[in-house]
Amino acid sequence: MRAIPTYALYGEHDEHLGSDWLHCETILARSRLHDFRIKPHRHERFYQLLHLQHGDGETVIDGRSERLAAPCLLLLPSLVVHGFSFSHTVEGLVVTLFERHMAEILRACPDAARGLDAPRLLLLADHPDAARTIAAGLAAVWAEFQQRDPHRLAAIEAHLALVLIAAYRTAAGPHTAPSERGGRALAHLARFRQLVDRDFRRRLPIEAYARQLGITVTHLNRLCRDHLGDTALGIVNARIMLEAKRCLTFTSLEVKETAASLGFDDPAYFTRFFRRESGLSPVAFRARQV
Repeated sequence: MRAIPTYALYGEHDEHLGSDWLHCETILARSRLHDFRIKPHRHERFYQLLHLQHGDGETVIDGRSERLAAPCLLLLPSLVVHGFSFSHTVEGLVVTLFERHMAEILRACPDAARGLDAPRLLLLADHPDAARTIAAGLAAVWAEFQQRDPHRLAAIEAHLALVLIAAYRTAAGPHTAPSERGGRALAHLARFRQLVDRDFRRRLPIEAYARQLGITVTHLNRLCRDHLGDTALGIVNARIMLEAKRCLTFTSLEVKETAASLGFDDPAYFTRFFRRESGLSPVAFRARQV
């Protein structure tokens, strides 16, 4: 069977960054090793920033194509299936860091850490101030990364924080800082999403998630409806469906193997679940991906 490749960097299975928590390289240096095409893959523990300064390309994120046009910044959390094709004139930078380090970098701005936990493509042509801040910040990260000056990682962290805050401001647009009550709600939701990402294969009841959060099922459902537009069960089912679609699109697992990998003991029940959520059977969905 063919599983979705899980890489540390492009095409490297060893997820070791050495003694540092960050790796930095040019898009050109890596992509030309692969004829400017990076096959769909994902990273189990890493968060990536891809900054395109010149040239263009295309990315496929969980089966959805997006055009890359410089200047732009692509933010990729862990486990998101993504691939690339670039023009031969591409210039830019890829920064890879342990995802768990994001919260530490943005410890003074937790809203940004929560706001950047989904894949985002930021087209910066219409945001010149943000484009300059991001370009300057990543240029400084690149310069520090190539040196071995004292306290280089602290300097990299400071520059990276400015880049991420600029990205968050651009993605969020003008907004009012959340109230303390709203902040608690978002904290509960961020933790809920983390728990779902960790445990969705176990098919836990919603009561189990609410208990871990220290709130009632009613409260959790209200938060999900108000902020995410769905029930807590809907959020869990959407996560299961995302992984199911990834498996059906990017692997050769049989339907019964996909069902088992997602915690379904009965393949027929998985097929009914998939059809209810998507309107297609798993076999029909896979056929459309060819």
